Amino acid sequence: MRRTFAEEPDRWAEARERMVRDQIAARGVRDPRVLEAMRIIPRHVFVPPDKQMWAYEDRPLSIGHGQTISQPYIVARMTELLGLQGDEKVLEVGTGSGYQAAILGYLAPEVHTVERVPELAQQAAARLAALGLPHVQVHVADGTLGWPPAAPYDAILVAAAAPQVPKPLLEQLAVGGRLVLPVGDRYQQFLERWTRLGPDDFRHERFEPVAFVPLVGKAGWPEA
Repeated sequence: MRRTFAEEPDRWAEARERMVRDQIAARGVRDPRVLEAMRIIPRHVFVPPDKQMWAYEDRPLSIGHGQTISQPYIVARMTELLGLQGDEKVLEVGTGSGYQAAILGYLAPEVHTVERVPELAQQAAARLAALGLPHVQVHVADGTLGWPPAAPYDAILVAAAAPQVPKPLLEQLAVGGRLVLPVGDRYQQFLERWTRLGPDDFRHERFEPVAFVPLVGKAGWPEA
């Protein structure tokens, strides 16, 4: 799925290609649609101006309010685990900068993303609109409760660490849908994928260790 994106300086194209080749494909991400999205979406517009020089390095970056933009490999890896084919309705929990939402918006025709910090949600919405992604809708709410008005979802991605899988997210997953999220304590988690096989039947898979900021909310970690 190709979208119309705002023009950007050509000087970033080589950095994106190097990012995909050396950080993402070299570490095992193979989905060609995910690799294409990572080549196209300009990560540098989602980071603060004083951090743009590091936008395509293999590292998370602070975006303020105690939040980060995930390292490129993790964004690609979690997206690949969703197994998007191009016709899904997707929910993201934890909009942050909006970068992961933009990747999802490149790959799916309807994306809802939920952010609890109004300032971050407003900034992300502006970036997504400027990139020509009007089908990515940003909502300010407690993401641990999902976004019931648009449920059920074919895919759900959680960009923050939960102490356990939030029940509301499992409930909002369509049969056949996939939920990808980090689960663990506040210091280390593992990526997990939950696939809904039936109304009360889920397949649970566990993948590599990761480290994310905590998922705060009624079905996540309490406010610090």
